Amino acid sequence: EISLEGYAMNGIAVFVDCATNNNNRTVADVRSYFSKCDGALGTNGSLEFIFDRKGVFTIDSANINIDLEELEMELIDAGLEELEIDEDEATIYCEYTDFHNMQIKLEELSVEIKNSELQRIPKSVKRISVEQSEKVLKLLDLLEENEDVQQVFHNMDLTEEILRKMEKE
Repeated sequence: EISLEGYAMNGIAVFVDCATNNNNRTVADVRSYFSKCDGALGTNGSLEFIFDRKGVFTIDSANINIDLEELEMELIDAGLEELEIDEDEATIYCEYTDFHNMQIKLEELSVEIKNSELQRIPKSVKRISVEQSEKVLKLLDLLEENEDVQQVFHNMDLTEEILRKMEKE
C-alpha cells in the first residue's frame, strides 16, 4: 500500500491511496495522470495538513433499536466525534485510531453497519468554476480507472453545477 499526493490544476489537493505489487509502475502511472491534466505529483506528507484522516460509518437509522441520543452517548465512549442524521441513515465520524473501537461498539449495540471505511476529509474545500474543474475531473477519472488506485480524495468543492457535469459524463 502506498499513498501519493499532488496538486491538480487550480491548486486542488489530491490524495491517492493505492494497493500495488509494483510501486514503480503505480507511481509512474499516477505521475503521468497528473502531468496530462496540468497537475504535479508532490512529496509524501506534503498534503497531510490539508486532510483529516477519519473513520466513517454509515448505518440505517430506521433499524436502530435505541434512542438516537442514547446511541450518541454510548458511541462517545468509543471515540465518536460527530453524528450526522438524515431521514433514513446516520453517519458516524471518529478518529481513524478509534475505527476498531467504534466497530466493536456498534456490534455490541446490535447496530447494523451499512458501510465503513477510512477517509481523508479535507479541512477546507476550494471552490472553482465548472470550466476550471474540467481537468481536475479528468484527473479524478483517470485515477479512479487505474486498478491499483483504491481511493481518491480531494478538496474541490463539488458545487451543484460540477455534480451535474459529472453526471453527464
